[in-house]
Amino acid sequence: MADPARLDPVDLAILRELQNDARITNKELAAVVGIAPSTCLDRVARLRAAGVILGTVLKVDATALGRPLQALLFVRVQPHRGVLDPFVKHSLAQPETRAVFHLTGPDDFMVHVAATSAADLQRLVLDEFTARPEVALVHTTLIFQQWEGGPLLPPTG
Repeated sequence: MADPARLDPVDLAILRELQNDARITNKELAAVVGIAPSTCLDRVARLRAAGVILGTVLKVDATALGRPLQALLFVRVQPHRGVLDPFVKHSLAQPETRAVFHLTGPDDFMVHVAATSAADLQRLVLDEFTARPEVALVHTTLIFQQWEGGPLLPPTG
């Protein structure tokens, strides 16, 4: 993991631009941040090698893929310690799963899912989550709308 203090203003500009458009060409990126293309290529490679840039993802519209119903499943497991890895692996193996979060507080996990319908969501909750022996409780919250924040940068000052 990289030390945020080692990221200079040019690195931060590169990260900001790539988070806004990961498909930008190196030549365009270099022009936007004001450095030579070869320097830009080296800096991006260094940011990848340092683990600051973890990868590039393609965002898709869940509705366009036939999964218009998104929900958050808040899950409690018992006993806690021994079942973390199997539960996470099982959750990620479900085609409906978008993300899994390990939490503090009354719930142990939050699982973001995208289902084809209310019946599909019910099947997922009952057959794939509540039927598991380590799952003590599942409560489901539907997502009406989602917004994403801007580029993630280190704190200032």
